[in-house]
This record gives sequence, C-alpha cells and structure tokens, in this order.
Amino acid sequence: MKSRVIGALSLAVAAVGLFAATAPAFAQQKTITVWWGKGFYRSEDDALIDTIKKFEAKTGIKVELSQYAIQDMIPKTVAALDAGTVPDVAYSDSYDVQAQGKWAYEGKLEDLSDVMEPIKDRFAPNTLEASILYNDVAKKKAYYGFPLKQQSMHVQIWGDMLDKAGFKQSDIPTDWEGYWSFWCDKVQPAIRKATGQRIYAVGQPMGVESTDAFQSFYTFMDAYHVKLVDDDGKLLVDDPKVRENLIKAMKDYTDTYIKGCTPPSSTTWKDPDNNVAFHNKTIVMTHNFTISIAAKWFEDSTNQNLTPEQRAAGKKAYEEDIITASFPKAPDGSTIRYRSDVKTGLIFTAAKNKAEAKQFISFLLQEENVRPYIEGALGRWFPVTKESQASPFWQADRHRKAVYNQFMGGTAPFDFTKNWKFTILNNENVWAKAMNRVVSEKVPVDKAVDELIARIKQVVG
Repeated sequence: MKSRVIGALSLAVAAVGLFAATAPAFAQQKTITVWWGKGFYRSEDDALIDTIKKFEAKTGIKVELSQYAIQDMIPKTVAALDAGTVPDVAYSDSYDVQAQGKWAYEGKLEDLSDVMEPIKDRFAPNTLEASILYNDVAKKKAYYGFPLKQQSMHVQIWGDMLDKAGFKQSDIPTDWEGYWSFWCDKVQPAIRKATGQRIYAVGQPMGVESTDAFQSFYTFMDAYHVKLVDDDGKLLVDDPKVRENLIKAMKDYTDTYIKGCTPPSSTTWKDPDNNVAFHNKTIVMTHNFTISIAAKWFEDSTNQNLTPEQRAAGKKAYEEDIITASFPKAPDGSTIRYRSDVKTGLIFTAAKNKAEAKQFISFLLQEENVRPYIEGALGRWFPVTKESQASPFWQADRHRKAVYNQFMGGTAPFDFTKNWKFTILNNENVWAKAMNRVVSEKVPVDKAVDELIARIKQVVG
C-alpha cells in the first residue's frame, strides 16, 4: 500500500514537472500573420507553403498565411494601416511600384538593416537599391523592405505566324526604325493576306489601368536616353534635350496605334489583355514585362488536368513556336539598357511580432528556400541573389536563357527608387494618359508631352 502511494505521488510529481517544463514553451509560442500576393502558377504558391512548413517546424512559430489577388493587396493594406491591424509580414508585386517608397517616407516601415546587412553580399547588382529608401521621420535611408525577385522587358513573338507571313526570325531588323516598320508595313499585311483574318502585327499596351503601358513606355524612353531624374532623385525635365527625346519616344509609341498596327482595344487594355491577345493569336508579337506569356504554355504542357492534345499543344508552343527576344538597337545604334523592377516585401512599424517576422524573412531568403519559390514561377521572375542566378534552371531552355542573357547585360532601376513621388505618377499612369491624349483625343504629341512634363513637375516638384 505504501509503495503504491509513493509510486502515485512520484507519477504526480513527474507530471507536474513535465507540465512545468513544457508550459513555458507553449506559452511562448508565437503566431505571425503573413499577407502574400497570390502566385501566377500553382508551383509558385506550393514552394511558398513548403517554406512556411519548414519554418514552423524549425522555429515553433506558427504562420497564418493569407493570399490575395494582386489588385486587392494595396487596398487591403491601406485599410489595415488605417485600422492599425497590419500583418507582420507583407508582400505584393505592386508594393514597390505604387506604395512602398511613400510608406517608407512617412515612417510606416520597419528598418530591416539587421536582416539585410549580414547577407547583402549575396545579392546581385541593382537589386538591393530597391529596398534602400528614405524615411523622412527618422531622417535617414535604410532597408525599408527586402528584395525578393525581379522582372524586365521582353518581346514575345509567334514564330509560326511569322513563318505563315513569309518571314523568319533572321529577317527581323535590329535597327530601331527598320524594326517597327517591319512589323507594321511587312508582317501585318502579309499575315492578313495569308490567313484572311484581321490580325495585328503588334500588341502595344496603352491602357491607363495597365502597368504594362508605362513599363513598355519606359523602354521607349530608354531607347532615346530620356533621364527624368538624377541619382539623387532631382528632376531633369526642364532640360530641353529631355523634352525633345520624350517627344520622340511618345511619337514612336503612339505611331504604332495611328498606323493601325495594334488592336484599337489596346487603349483600354489591362495587364492580362496583351497576353490574351497573344494566346488567341490575334497579334503576332507583343512586349511584356515578364515571360509569363511563354511560361503559360509551358505550364499547359505539364498540366495533368488538360487533355493529352492540350498538353501537346502547350509543348509545341513553348518549345517550337514562341520566340523570346529583345528590343532592337536604340535609334542611335546603342544597346538599350533595360529597367529592372525589383519586387520587395516589408514589415510595418505597427506590426505586433516584428522579431518573429524578421526571423521569417531571414529564413525565406536562405538560398534553399528562396530558389524553389522563384523557379516555381517558371521563369516569370528572375532571382535577385547571385547564387540563384547561376542555377541550371536558367540554362534549361531558350526562353529562360534569353531572360538570363538580358539580365547579365546589365539593368537600371526605375525612377521611383530614386524619388518615391514617381509612385504617384505610376498610380495615375500619366504615361498612358499622355498616349491616349494623342491617339484618342488627337492632341499633338508635343502638347501631350508638355502636359505630361507639367504633371511630373506638379507631383514631384
């Protein structure tokens, strides 16, 4: 009897001891909220979820993930800021272009220098700069975000349609004037004659609600070496040479529409619409700020939910028919230096679990975690780390090689990384508004450009 009592007491004491040892661990377990833009492909989202599971297993920190459509991310984030209920970590493809610089300036973003400084040597040139922003409250520049991936301008061409029109890739001129003339004056009439269909040679994004419109127009500005701000963010638009070359870029961009070489609906296109026109083969080529057009057909080729015929069509389109190319030489014969849009995530100063949020970011940016996420996007995004850029993934096919070669040629940042007020201009899409003044309202190009310059000065000042 005595031994049973002692045994029972021993078990009770052991249980209490076990509870005492484990209770603090349970009490200290944290949950962080993560808001993330929904991926373009399932493999992209799967890679993110896999990294989250590994993070939870390693740290004991639970991650509450919410994914939203890109167009919903900024309105939801603004509402959360107003209500004081921000997530602990947030990422959207649209933050850098439309909001992050403003939030940094207003002191709403957490300084991530303690995360980024120790690993900064892992990043490729022209990537970290997108996160080093000015905080007017703290009166300093710091890492008010973390770079995750990047994109740049590419040209997508239906090679089989070009062949049907009687041309091959080697026939495409590399000089600026000859290039655009080739598409409008040769390919378009030839493809219409060959098919009997009203096919357009070019898909020229011009919609005010389209980021493609201003990203493409920046490439035209770069072709004419238009520099709107210096490296310190100071405006240069009062320089007569800037105005002169801006007029030339606007004329070339809108001439494609005026010549009837792009669908009339391109003035109202949103971001998916040039992709859709290309997939439907109502245009022969388009310029796009990723290779998502080609990658869509690659995904089709591996999608087991499609029929064997559909998968075969996807394989043929990706491997044989679609060409990923670059722009022609600039009008002066130089090679265009493309803009790189580095996509960034962030932590708000109002976040409740900043220490754990920083742990998550550090874990995500480890090479074995960030690479599957980037490559899960099938080439749509290019890495920001040097090691990931050297991955065999980028040598696996001609589309990815084209992306790799273009980035290795060197890129330049967008103006909003030098002066955050350009995010306001991008939100308004003053570039597409100027285009539409020319093509829809028949305003002379020089007048539309003068209005554009006036608005830039009014906003950026």
